[in-house]
Amino acid sequence: MATPQQIAQAVISRHGTTYAEEAGIRLRDAPSPLYQLLVLSALLSARIGADIAVAAARELFRAGYRTAQAMRDASWQDRVDALGRGHYRRYDERTSTMLGEGADLVLERWKGDLRRLHAEAEDAAGVTKLLQLVPGIGPTGASIFCREVQGVWTDLAPYVDNRTAKGAETVGLPSSPGELSKLAGDSDLPRLVAGCVRASLSKKIAEDVRG
Repeated sequence: MATPQQIAQAVISRHGTTYAEEAGIRLRDAPSPLYQLLVLSALLSARIGADIAVAAARELFRAGYRTAQAMRDASWQDRVDALGRGHYRRYDERTSTMLGEGADLVLERWKGDLRRLHAEAEDAAGVTKLLQLVPGIGPTGASIFCREVQGVWTDLAPYVDNRTAKGAETVGLPSSPGELSKLAGDSDLPRLVAGCVRASLSKKIAEDVRG
């Protein structure tokens, strides 16, 4: 029977690609990648497949909308077209409006730099509260953002939400943030969290990891 450490390593190595990596975001503590993660988190929040949300994000970024300023400067129709190329058609018009309004807020409140949001917040709870001021970001979107950003905003770590905890339990791992952090090691925690989230959404992944 596999040990928790072996299971954790299997989760990381087989299914630990973060959504940011999948969307082509080279995540670091800088305005552009942080904003791209915000956009991705908003897209992933909708009732639509994660693969479509990631594809739509890639199309937006390929079109050059990698900063709040670029997103705001794009026309509503240009954003709709990019979302459509990613097959995000069910919500494309509403989402285009939402992205424009969100870019406005990020520019006006944080000067286009989410590091200012980070500095404004006192803790992870404060970060999630501020994130939800952005149109399109609710509790789910805020959790997605924090799960992925904890690798660069290390004061948020270990960040483990209910979805991660559910996935951890599904594959036979402890669900507490401290225990998962120990199993992952500092650098791999976002990957372990990502793998647990994927396991919570896919019975096949859970079975694959448990072996």
